Amino acid sequence: MNIKITGKDLKATEAIKDYTEKKLERLQKYFDEDFDVNVTIKTEKDMQIAEMHVITRANTYRAVTEHRDLYASIDKNIDILEGQIRKAKTKRDRINKEDSIKMKELASLEEEKAIEDEIIKTIYYDIKPIGIEDAKLKLQDMKGNIFLPFINIETGKVNVIFKLKDGKNYGVLEPEA
Repeated sequence: MNIKITGKDLKATEAIKDYTEKKLERLQKYFDEDFDVNVTIKTEKDMQIAEMHVITRANTYRAVTEHRDLYASIDKNIDILEGQIRKAKTKRDRINKEDSIKMKELASLEEEKAIEDEIIKTIYYDIKPIGIEDAKLKLQDMKGNIFLPFINIETGKVNVIFKLKDGKNYGVLEPEA
């Protein structure tokens, strides 16, 4: 970690430098590679302003805060920077995970294309006698499912309720005989 502390209208004392370096050590755990930090401290009226730029190979993070106490301003900047870095890292990890999942799905699709005209998956449902409205409510609670087989209380026959493509309405399959 390379730290550069600059004071404008305010001298960067050794105590401020040591405190800033100590607080910036919290950010080291988020980076594998070396990174640069530019800190600018200044005073305007009765407020102490700390501005920090963390520059990595991939991103730049920035935080500016003002407070009557310079140390409190530095602390708040560290919290802001840590939040920005965590958010970016989480986003990057999620994108990498989604990319790897997409690659696995593509590989499985290619394998599925090789198998034709075969039953390759069986899903078992517990079919209970319920009304059509209750079946609709149960299907709404089942996130990710688009259909639900059930025994219709009124007819005693197996029906299937399903979500239509519009995502708002439902359809029911009912045998004629």
